[in-house]
Amino acid sequence: MIDGGAGGDGLYLGIEIGGTKLQVFTGDAKARIVERHRFPVEPSSGSAGIRAQLEDIIPALAKRVRPVAVGVGFGGPVDWKTGQICCSHQIEGWSGFPLASWLSELARAPVLADNDANLGALGEAARGAGAGFNPVFYVTLGSGVGGGLVVGGKVFHGAPPGESEIGHVRLDRSGTVVESRCSGWAVDAKIRSAIARNPDSTLARCVGKADAHEAKFLNEALSQKDPLAAAILEETAEDLAFGLSHVVHLFHPAIIVLGGGLALVGEALRAAVERLAPRFIMEAFAPGPRIALARLAEDAVPVGALCLALARPTA
Repeated sequence: MIDGGAGGDGLYLGIEIGGTKLQVFTGDAKARIVERHRFPVEPSSGSAGIRAQLEDIIPALAKRVRPVAVGVGFGGPVDWKTGQICCSHQIEGWSGFPLASWLSELARAPVLADNDANLGALGEAARGAGAGFNPVFYVTLGSGVGGGLVVGGKVFHGAPPGESEIGHVRLDRSGTVVESRCSGWAVDAKIRSAIARNPDSTLARCVGKADAHEAKFLNEALSQKDPLAAAILEETAEDLAFGLSHVVHLFHPAIIVLGGGLALVGEALRAAVERLAPRFIMEAFAPGPRIALARLAEDAVPVGALCLALARPTA
């Protein structure tokens, strides 16, 4: 899918390489979107399939746009200093790939690469719900759970590969992690189990014959006051609030932004996390940071990639 279409000098490219979608944006010197290009990804084709897509897209686009620089957010750990991928947890064949240098050849422009959640955080901090707040913590609730911390307008990395891996924060000593409780697939599994036990529930009727992405039906069931949907939302929000309490105690963000597909549940999820978070935050830091929904939605990563490109070092 392509929309928009203005080209010209002084533009930048922002790229998102995910497990289900590939997005390529052009933007101006204020990270404002000029045009969007979105393509589905076929996981079974591996990294070679995604690279073939990029080889079809980037050279022609770069010839027309003549980008000043390119930012790219990748769905997995990346060495942000070198632009080399560490691995992908979703798509085979990326481990050790020199993404930044490879894309630089395609685009004929400097390329900076980072983890997608880091760039989602940067996008929301610069142009989304986190604008005007410092520090900003962003958590993406999708097929996995990732995080990013922006301090003073810059991604906080720590030692390479430098991701804020909130999804792998443990909720207990047995090894239960945030991702295993709060990711989209984890909530889908909760719903399947719940409706198998309660086939006459409103939630079961809302899900119907769907055999995937059951979480997208939560809102419909919640709007009908379904107690089963409410219980699943409460459990998920409590686990997420507990995981985020560690972020609060360590980094004291002014705002926590909830993004990703599960955040499309919307205000019900945001309000539940905000209500439950104070249970797990020490009194000195109560009531804790503001909890907000991502304003940029699926634009967060490529907008963050544009911001990254804009911040490139110059000679």
